[in-house]
Amino acid sequence: DKIRVGLIGCKGMGFSDLQAFLRNPEVECIALCDIDDEVLNSRAAETQKITGKKVKNLYKDWRKLIDNKDIDVVIVGTPDHWHCLQMVAACEAGKDVYCEKPLGNSIEECNIMVRAAEKYNRVVQVGQWQRSDPHWQDAMAFVHSGQLGKIRTVRVFSYQGWCPSIPVKPDEPVPAGIDYDMWLGPAPKRPFNRNRFHFTFRWFWDYAGGLMTDWGVHLLDYALYGMNVTAPNSIMASGGKFDACETPDLLQTIYTFDDFTVMWDHAIGIDDGAYGRNHGLGFVGENGTLVVDRSGWEVIPEKVSGKARMEAVPLKKAYGEGGLNLHVKNHLECIKSRNRNCNASIEIGAHIAKFSQLGNIAYRTGKKLTWDGKSFHDAEADKYLCKEYRTPWELPKI
Repeated sequence: DKIRVGLIGCKGMGFSDLQAFLRNPEVECIALCDIDDEVLNSRAAETQKITGKKVKNLYKDWRKLIDNKDIDVVIVGTPDHWHCLQMVAACEAGKDVYCEKPLGNSIEECNIMVRAAEKYNRVVQVGQWQRSDPHWQDAMAFVHSGQLGKIRTVRVFSYQGWCPSIPVKPDEPVPAGIDYDMWLGPAPKRPFNRNRFHFTFRWFWDYAGGLMTDWGVHLLDYALYGMNVTAPNSIMASGGKFDACETPDLLQTIYTFDDFTVMWDHAIGIDDGAYGRNHGLGFVGENGTLVVDRSGWEVIPEKVSGKARMEAVPLKKAYGEGGLNLHVKNHLECIKSRNRNCNASIEIGAHIAKFSQLGNIAYRTGKKLTWDGKSFHDAEADKYLCKEYRTPWELPKI
């Protein structure tokens, strides 16, 4: 009758996930965990306001939440570099998992996480909620119908003006109430710097992969879904870095397949994307181009000598109760039925997280790379397949 949930990482998307879970009457939140006292206490108060009940357990050490035998589902809402350890530990403890995207912070972490879900027979949903948003499914059905004709390229873009590039900031003492060593976890030991903490951790290689892994797992996922493909023949990338970010502020990546390309293009601090949008995909066919983003989808006909090759499809707006709410409902249904094939299953999440990593590795090496699913057969590139964990943390062995 009840599905009891615990959340690790309460500040950002993790709390949005929890709110979506709590919109379902069978869900009860019994535990919250965060390394920041201010965040933990404020989210506990907000949760109590939503549910009318005080959260029974508040933790600063995520391992204590995993050890709580009353918890059925663990929401992993921590920075990317923590996902593997926490998701695997939850699976080992017999709990199902809702894990924020990108699934892992390296290709090997993703492989380990897939093996853990399989070994312990856990129902894992990855936070790629667009997989549950109905208008995206409608758009893909149109792509698969063949009406666009031969698709020559897929433009995938994310221009995020609302998150500007960050200025250089000095290191400083760790603020009161923050367990910074636990925040770092398996990442290298570094002085506390606000640029590396909370939201902007995304722009540092120790913890994440920039917009390529942050938005790329949402959008590139649909490029592969629409084209019914998996691994590219080659990857090459070029970009620019202008301020304190380690990851590129601006990046273009070309994934080459047998007879088409997928082109990724991103920038932070500006909104000037393709087709008058700041994010989305354009499936460029010989008859027309289907453009889709979070607001809806449309088809722009190809015109040759003034004659349209197909009819336009005017904008079909997003509908339903929202992708995140539907995504959580799908997860809950799969938990009850023990169906591991969620809308964004562990396999889907792992594949696109690895695909995004390919683009970052091409950028970091400056090389045109080939990938056979396990290796680049290039020593410089292969060193990025797995991250070295800081003692005493160890990469899980599954």
